[in-house]
Amino acid sequence: MYKSIVEAVFCHAKIQPQKLCLADDNDTVTYGEYADLIAKYAGCFVAQGIRKEDRVVVEACQTIDYLAIELALQLIGAIFVPVEHNCAIEKMASFANRAEAKAVIACREDAFPVALQYTFDQLKGLCEPAEAYIPEQFPVGDEICEILFSTGTTGKEKGITILHSNNIALAGNVMHGVEMEKDNVEMIPSPMNHSHGLRRYYANMFNGSTVILLGSVMNIKKFFDNLDTYGVNSMDLVPSALTVVLKLSKEKLAEYQDKIRYIQFGAAPMMEADKIKICQLLPRTRLYNFYGSTESGCICIYDFNRGDDKKHCIGKPAYNAEIIIVDDERREIVSSAENTGLLASRGGMNMPGYWQDEEETAKVLIDGIVYSNDVAYFDEDGDIILLGRKGDVINVGGNKVSPEEIENVCKTMPGVEDCGVVPFEDATRGIVPKIFVQLSKGTEFDAIAIRSYLASKLEPYKVPVYIEQIDLIPRSYNGKLLRKELK
Repeated sequence: MYKSIVEAVFCHAKIQPQKLCLADDNDTVTYGEYADLIAKYAGCFVAQGIRKEDRVVVEACQTIDYLAIELALQLIGAIFVPVEHNCAIEKMASFANRAEAKAVIACREDAFPVALQYTFDQLKGLCEPAEAYIPEQFPVGDEICEILFSTGTTGKEKGITILHSNNIALAGNVMHGVEMEKDNVEMIPSPMNHSHGLRRYYANMFNGSTVILLGSVMNIKKFFDNLDTYGVNSMDLVPSALTVVLKLSKEKLAEYQDKIRYIQFGAAPMMEADKIKICQLLPRTRLYNFYGSTESGCICIYDFNRGDDKKHCIGKPAYNAEIIIVDDERREIVSSAENTGLLASRGGMNMPGYWQDEEETAKVLIDGIVYSNDVAYFDEDGDIILLGRKGDVINVGGNKVSPEEIENVCKTMPGVEDCGVVPFEDATRGIVPKIFVQLSKGTEFDAIAIRSYLASKLEPYKVPVYIEQIDLIPRSYNGKLLRKELK
């Protein structure tokens, strides 16, 4: 079987050269054309002096050329280092420094601390006369193919090293998890510098399926044009993108309830109102939530449209993943609702470590097991119940309270646009929940009404003691609540 994603693409190009492989907002390529384009870019890189294990920083775009550049680098054994689109120059330069990059490929010209730098247009010009690269052999599984840098604004940024074998294992997790068929046509608007979007793309390439890239879900006309033009039968959405689609399209998604086989979500928790709405609009569509991290990938999967609607459920371990629950000393335990622990995973999808950072690696990776700070347990059905991150879960008089549960309830209250819960140390009561609420335009703040609403739906110890209005709940680009900022 294939040892790398680029090998899979080239093999599919021989078997099904005329099958549609990729489409972006402006162009399409068959598998045969895509393999030729990758080979041309690879030949260009070799001619420019880029060699095996050289790191190349690439600014992400939702385009065929961007993805061809990625696989071309991997084909010659170089290491792909993606950064987000419109990344600040200083930030991109810092990633280039951290990776000790040989080259930078960006959308605009600027000065970077590297030997080689190109804009996409310049590189395309160099690529056209280049001789196609014909590999003597494809990359093998234990070689590093990419470094995915965290882009947080606080704390130490870490580069997660990814092997070809990691991406193969992750492709298996996705394919088996969503029951992907050979005629899959998946639309992916998720940013292609982020592990979430990249790994959905890899799964489809491994499977020989078709991927439709979308520049932005804000272009809702293009969103639905793609569904019709290409016969899209599956999608990948981060929760913030789902919120935009539901707001802009109203009830239109319901017209596709017999065409969309599945939608997979991930990267951040989903708003409860959106979850309810999408289930109503697409009652026969499999709606998957993937749990994971850049370090270990998609390791748990849950179809939340299966009918049981378990609170805080992240489903069962993915195809290539083994999940264990450990105590604070990282000893495996038999977990339950009364005996929770920290979630850890082992399997071929786990990273080998952080780039040139043994100290940080040792904090999360031991003997192939990636340890998280997420509090969880197995229930009686073998499903994994996730309560939240250690430090976020609030211990109220001995009761472990999930802030997400309170937030999900609060978001169902009319007039509440968004909210976030944090622990607060009260002088007389000890640790209690505090909630920040962002109200819809024109809604008057009424703490008593909010508390009464929550009290009607939650146990008394879960009802926030403090309620504060805030103009905007801080979230990352993919919708993840920045709880530290609230704290």
